[in-house]
Amino acid sequence: MLDNEDKILDKEQWKVEAQAIINDVRKHVNAIYVSEKLNSTNNGIFLNLTTLEGLKFCIEVSGVGFIIRGNEHDTVTNMEGEIFETPYSLLDFISPKYRQSFSDDLVSKLNKLTEN
Repeated sequence: MLDNEDKILDKEQWKVEAQAIINDVRKHVNAIYVSEKLNSTNNGIFLNLTTLEGLKFCIEVSGVGFIIRGNEHDTVTNMEGEIFETPYSLLDFISPKYRQSFSDDLVSKLNKLTEN
């Protein structure tokens, strides 16, 4: 059995994984997309993220988790960093407006359920 850090997907599988992440969080960020400048490998893929506050990040997604690799899109300047298990925990850490957006969306969905 492979450890998380040894998790290997092919490049296409990482693109599918990245698209699922993008679809999950896109309405709670200004922008999120796969980097076209940084190559994905069998070990991971890079996402460019702009928070609702306008902060830019380059995020590495791998079997280990989510790691902030740079404070600009398409930039890897941070070789060490905190590992987040989910995109939600990463966004919760870097973006107070994400928390508010996510909460507002959840309340809206709950209100719709109670209306029916």
